[in-house]
This record gives sequence, structure tokens and C-alpha cells, in this order.
Amino acid sequence: MNDSVELYERFLLDVKKASSNTVASYIRDIRQFDRYVAQMLDCALEQVSVEQLTVYFAWLTNNGKSSATVTRSLASIKGFYSFLVTSGFAEQNPAKLIHLAKVEKKLPQILTGREVELLLEQPQCTDPKGYRDKAMLELLYATGIRVSELISLNVEDVNLPGGFIRCANVGKARSIPLYPAAIRAIQTYVTQIRPSMIAEPTEQALFVNLSGERMSRQGFWKIIKHYQQTANIQKEITPHTLRHSFAAHLLENGADLHSIQEMLGHSDISSTQIYTQIVKQNLKSVYNKFHPKA
Repeated sequence: MNDSVELYERFLLDVKKASSNTVASYIRDIRQFDRYVAQMLDCALEQVSVEQLTVYFAWLTNNGKSSATVTRSLASIKGFYSFLVTSGFAEQNPAKLIHLAKVEKKLPQILTGREVELLLEQPQCTDPKGYRDKAMLELLYATGIRVSELISLNVEDVNLPGGFIRCANVGKARSIPLYPAAIRAIQTYVTQIRPSMIAEPTEQALFVNLSGERMSRQGFWKIIKHYQQTANIQKEITPHTLRHSFAAHLLENGADLHSIQEMLGHSDISSTQIYTQIVKQNLKSVYNKFHPKA
């Protein structure tokens, strides 16, 4: 069965063109289910019944898994069995007949304009790290790219005279404009700071760590948490918070959904429409707070 899991992983990456993070989540769910079947059920994975699968999801819930996690696990297993049936490894998809209660999605949290300004003010441009961090935060809010895309950028992906970056994800490339403050921060970092930070002259990564090598997700996570604390912002900030804030602020200021969709790299407009709900929610909050009759 490990062979079929690996084949499914290649299918998701090469055929479905799913992101590496999405594939990792699916495969993690499937391997967890595989371990459960091996330890708790007296049958092969291909022979699991609808009833046994239903018991598995109840087991996940009883072991403290959230409704969102259980729902995602069902989607992962359903997709896997669909692949097994199509590939001739299994005769039926037991997950196809299971329907869990719909989980209400929480709207992502965004920063206010003032909170964004406060966060961007935190890096002190007194040493290489400060200049680098300033450039990273400005670029992230200027473009709304994912943290995986940020750390994957190479120097050649930035066109400062043209005022845009080229971002590639899952084989698709898009160009995203930069505002002047971001251009200045990146220009200073690239021309004055990065040359002394890189470990090797051949290093292509735009952003490097203090060892001179490409910045990691974990490294950037620590950076943004540090500046959340120094800015004394009480909201939980992740790299994705700036992505959400970028989209919501554009929408608040009149940008159309299709342009935002293109800049975010969403393949489906429905993924972008969530930001209209955020903007409406914020408007209602402002109304209730400030209208004298509210």
C-alpha cells in the first residue's frame, strides 16, 4: 500500500498540480488512516467498508481532532480511494457514501491599516538583518504572495525598474506590481546589503538567512512573530495574515475581485470571494461602533 500512496502523491503533484503543502496534508491524513487500519482493523486498506470508515472518523473526533480536521481527512481519503478505483487498486470508494456535518469556515483575520504600518515600522535598518527584514515585510504586504513563494524568489524574479516581481507557483507564473516604499526597501537590500550576506557568489536566493543561504519557512515564521511582539499587536499574526490583509485592503479601496484573484494566484474565484465577506464584516463592525443610533 505504500507504493499506491507514493503513486497518489506523484499524481497530485504531477497531474493535479497541487501545491506541495496541500499534498503533504493529504498524504499525512492517508498515512494516519493506513496506520489505524493496520492496528485496529483485520482487513486490507482496499477492503475497508463504509461502516468501518464511519467508525474511524468517530475515533478521530473522540481523540480530540477538530471538525475541520476530520472533514479534511474525509476529503483526503475520498480522493485517495477515487484514485485507487481509477487505477484498478480497489473496487469501490467507501468514503463516497460518507457525509459529515458541514463545518462553518471562520473568516481569516486581517490587520487594520494602522497595524500594518506598525508592523512594517518594526525592523530597524541599522544592520543587515534589519534591512533584509524590512524588505521582506514590505514585499509580502505589497504583493500578498505566500511565504513559500517569498522564500522561493530569486534575484532575477525582481524587476525594480519595472516595479514588479515575477512569482511562480505550481508551474504557473504571475507578475505582481510593487508600491514605491517596497521598491526602495528591496533596492537598498539587493544593492547594499545582500552582497555581504550571501555565503557564495553563485547564490540565487533573493532572501538569505544569517548563514548566507536561502531563508526557510521556519526562519521567516520566527521573524514575523518577533515583530508582532515588538509592535505589541495582540492579534495572532502569521505570514498568511499579511496575504489576507493585502487582499482585503485592496478590495476596501475599490479593486475588483478578478484583479485580486490574479495577484493572489487563485485558480478559482470562489477562493477570492471570501474577502468580500471580511470587508462586509468590517463595515458592520465600524457601523455598530461609531453610528450614534447603533
